[in-house]
Amino acid sequence: MMKEVEIYDVIIIGGSYAGLSAALALGRSLRNVLIIDSGIPCNRQTPYSHNFLTQDGKTPLEIATIGKEQVAQYETVQFHEDQVIKVKLLPEGFEVITAGGNNFKARKLIFATGVKDILPDIKGFAACWGISVIHCPYCHGYEFRHKKTGIIARGDRALHLASLVNNLTDQLSILTVGEADFKGEQLDKLGRNHIDVIETEIAEIIHDAGQVKEVIFKDGTSQRFDAIYAAVPFVQHALIPNKLGCELTEQGHIKVDNFQKTTIPGIYACGDNSTMMRSVASAVSTGNIAGAIANMELTLERF
Repeated sequence: MMKEVEIYDVIIIGGSYAGLSAALALGRSLRNVLIIDSGIPCNRQTPYSHNFLTQDGKTPLEIATIGKEQVAQYETVQFHEDQVIKVKLLPEGFEVITAGGNNFKARKLIFATGVKDILPDIKGFAACWGISVIHCPYCHGYEFRHKKTGIIARGDRALHLASLVNNLTDQLSILTVGEADFKGEQLDKLGRNHIDVIETEIAEIIHDAGQVKEVIFKDGTSQRFDAIYAAVPFVQHALIPNKLGCELTEQGHIKVDNFQKTTIPGIYACGDNSTMMRSVASAVSTGNIAGAIANMELTLERF
């Protein structure tokens, strides 16, 4: 049963890796913390997590479960499964209103709400996303080393991904899904590294339980692939920070300083919502910083 307090020191919105890491730092400082989470993580389809020391190869659920069990040992940290729909600014902090009709107050807020990927309308893409259609060579690339690999991207983003993936496989093609927009020197680099550029639009990705087998193009041709990287656009999973006045970067992340502080005093952001470094390790790191800095500011206000 959740133990409510009149006003929490910190409410953390989002209870995945970044939110749990922030709560751990705060719980160890005896701060009254409430984590509000919907229980639907964005990486729920990803079979394994990699490139996080001590947890390499574990499932995302395993890592999150261990994290929650460890955080729950701190008696001043409480959990509430719900969705935040509104936040009000108060003289003493913030009021958080949830879809379940609950109201909570806090002196500080930490948004660990992640981002939402906007997937292309290609049949089979969504079923493979996070499994064999992937976003990050560091998180997934080693498992597809020396495999027939595609990159769905254009321009500078495609070249950046190609330069990284080229070290993992020599069977690499860029699928621009339309006319390529590479400059002359970029085409030279691709040619020197024997990277094909395919401009034909994609009709469908053939797969077996999320494992890519073949790409069917709209002209009726096809090619076998084992993995595909995709640079997809995203939006903030929660629009509330921006509504409160938190600035966004040109790329669409919540703007934070080196201490995870947003442009609104008393509000912090951590994890995927505020960095291009989208990984479990980065989420844990930025969450730890956000929790520590929130605690420091609470301390300075009352000491």
